[in-house]
Amino acid sequence: MDTKAIQEIIKAMDNSSLTFIEIISDDITIRMKKEGYEVKEVVREVKKEIVSHEEKVENKEGQTKEENLHVIKAPLVGTFYRSPGPNLKPYVEVGTKVKKGDTLCIIEAMKIMNEIQSDVDGEIVEILVENETMVEYGQVLFKIRV
Repeated sequence: MDTKAIQEIIKAMDNSSLTFIEIISDDITIRMKKEGYEVKEVVREVKKEIVSHEEKVENKEGQTKEENLHVIKAPLVGTFYRSPGPNLKPYVEVGTKVKKGDTLCIIEAMKIMNEIQSDVDGEIVEILVENETMVEYGQVLFKIRV
């Protein structure tokens, strides 16, 4: 990453409503925080959730294959929402029958709401993420029996 790229990142941060940003590249890590804002330590919590989730997946790996389950993974990093808005009914619950293209949840990233849709027909058997929590790229969100 060259100096101009770093300067552009600083300008973009300064002109945005972001209060904190962390960029991790192969050779550099950049953390920026605007003055007067408190940043919650979510990174450790997310890592703990990922580790415990990976242990669950390892323990259930054989079971998953036997039951013919399909997993839906997070295609991006962001905040997971089960419903289209506060106090509204969730898109899906455990036991909901879904068709390919049905919306399962929303992941908010940089103030953009991204609808996550099912890529198979089936039944929701497990929802692995709590509402309004951070998700990582590739994190398993749902298990669907096809």
